[in-house]
Amino acid sequence: MIAHLQRAATTAALIPTLYGLDDPRGRLRPRLIGADYRGADKQLPLFGDPQEVLGGGVIDAPGLRLGARAPEQPVWMCSVRSDPRHPDLSDAQWADVARRLVTATGLAPAGDPHGCRWAAIRNGDRSVHVVATVVREDGYIHSTYRDPFHVQAECTRIAAELGHLTRTVTTAKDLRMPVITISAEPSGSVVATGTSDDLSATLLRHAGFKQIDDWHGRRHRLPTTTHRPDAAAIATHAAEMLRAARYEVDLDPRLDVEPLNAAGRQILDLTDALRGSTDFTELGGVLDQLIDPDDGMLVRLQEALETASEQITDLDPDQFELADRFGVASDHLVTAQAELAGAIEEVQRAVSHTPGPADDLRTRAALARSTSVPAAGAPSVTAAAATRLPPVPAASVGAAVRTR
Repeated sequence: MIAHLQRAATTAALIPTLYGLDDPRGRLRPRLIGADYRGADKQLPLFGDPQEVLGGGVIDAPGLRLGARAPEQPVWMCSVRSDPRHPDLSDAQWADVARRLVTATGLAPAGDPHGCRWAAIRNGDRSVHVVATVVREDGYIHSTYRDPFHVQAECTRIAAELGHLTRTVTTAKDLRMPVITISAEPSGSVVATGTSDDLSATLLRHAGFKQIDDWHGRRHRLPTTTHRPDAAAIATHAAEMLRAARYEVDLDPRLDVEPLNAAGRQILDLTDALRGSTDFTELGGVLDQLIDPDDGMLVRLQEALETASEQITDLDPDQFELADRFGVASDHLVTAQAELAGAIEEVQRAVSHTPGPADDLRTRAALARSTSVPAAGAPSVTAAAATRLPPVPAASVGAAVRTR
């Protein structure tokens, strides 16, 4: 199962999406399959057309009571779709899925009369939409900080209980091509190993490697007279051809003439800038490029992973588990962004402290020893040591130190 979370200002704002009013392929006919209105002051439907629930402000009521203290987007919607390779669930089963999700997130815990109002709506096959408010009946606001984790974890448990996580015997690992290692030896030559088949051997010979067959087995080597820049270029070219032929290539980083792409280079440059920061102001400026909530690298990476998940599903709905992995990774980054909210301001408010000579532990210890005065009538440490221990020659002390 794959879950997608979104927020809205009112439940009425969800009507175009749930009814398909903005879909040129045709309008949908959503139906209410379950709900819990908590402290609502009138009888409301649990089944049938959800128009009264969505347009009447039933779910919005707790947020309206808070007035200006309510969140800007108090409406919470979780859309869940099941694996198309398995039979669809019934309305009763989908209603149970919705109830388990609002319980797992803490929106409406079982037995809590002051939880959040919610409703489960279906407008198509293999999916359900859970619409809720984040404002509880007692006026407290539900924290959505961990909702992505809780929702996806519960969806995984439900899918496992339904038997939707069964795997076939053949895995991607079984279909991998041989692993070829191209490394630089201390002698200066470049060696390729793991080329046990004729195709990889032909590609390496085409790149400029010489094949060697002896009691060590088949391997390919560049002459030791090959200059290092030329050897790196040949090794990189050979790795590109082998990877194009679906081989897995482990290329020595010293031979990779383009070890990083543009995005990787930017992150590496940011890492170097972080390491070279001299104060918190400079550090905050560099961190802003990385975790800025609107245009930072972290939010852009999260959007890319979410897009990859959606694109995989659009290209092939059978690749359900693969799309799910990218979706979970995207949710992890959403949580990381929430964890780092306001961190830039805290960094910039911090004050750098440069330790002086007095902060050096060894310096303070030496000062203490030099300024300490023994108590009256008590022998000093030096005098006592001289009284108890006979003098030892310097040569003997050095030999003892070396022996230890």
